[in-house]
Amino acid sequence: MPEARPTVHRRRLGSALRSLRRAAGLSMDEAAERLSLSGKPTLSKIENGKQRVQGLALTAFLEVYGVQDEVTRRTIREMATLAASNRRTSLLDEYREAVQTEGFEEYLHLEELACATEGYLLIVPGLLQTRDYAASIVERSQVWPSRREVDRFVDLRMARQTALTRETPLVLSCILDEAALRRTVGGRATMKSQLERLLEVSEQRDNVKLRILPFEAGAHAGSDGSFQVLHFPAGPPVAVVEGKTTSVYLEETGDVDRYRSALDSLTGQALDLGQTQRFLHDLIKDCYT
Repeated sequence: MPEARPTVHRRRLGSALRSLRRAAGLSMDEAAERLSLSGKPTLSKIENGKQRVQGLALTAFLEVYGVQDEVTRRTIREMATLAASNRRTSLLDEYREAVQTEGFEEYLHLEELACATEGYLLIVPGLLQTRDYAASIVERSQVWPSRREVDRFVDLRMARQTALTRETPLVLSCILDEAALRRTVGGRATMKSQLERLLEVSEQRDNVKLRILPFEAGAHAGSDGSFQVLHFPAGPPVAVVEGKTTSVYLEETGDVDRYRSALDSLTGQALDLGQTQRFLHDLIKDCYT
């Protein structure tokens, strides 16, 4: 079976299989022999996400590891489905030239497979940006050197927004720092349109939960910068911490739990959904009319 480039979902499946093996009290050598694998190196590749697991092989893992619980068996099969998904090609095939790093390719894959995302952000999330706002943000980032490349990446960002309106829409929960609303991006007309878009989606889309963290909240758990936690139909969530040139994907339970705890703390300091809508309405009225 060919070795594959590890993905977050393949690593997650490998980690789950490793946990099941250990719970069964089997060493890697013992498990490889019972699974009729070609030695410990093959099993190591699977547990490290470097080799795919096909359907019949997955059934063998469940049987050898004595997994009888139907919920666990279903969860493992769903994780395997996510790990094998090729849905990443839907956007990447069309916008390949706009994706400059494997890290962002990975993020697109995760976003397409996620059922929910929650996070704390210092700029309006890409899934809620207007085109003019997105163009200004992307151009000022100085990552894309030409106007054509900027426009193409903005096209990709707009295409990603279909996640919010697909048959089973992505649930977006965002705590947005007040600074993102006070900083004028792209001029007054662009900023007004962006604020109106935020107000519209917060009022009309049940799958968008927008909260503002006001300046008056003071010190808070997001002082280190923006982050997101992505949730999937099966398996544990993944935390994503964004930098200027790369993103870090945190999969260990302890790491993810720290970011989920930070979100709980930030939610306690943020305006609720109704207060956020009133804040946006008043800001548009006071500053842009």
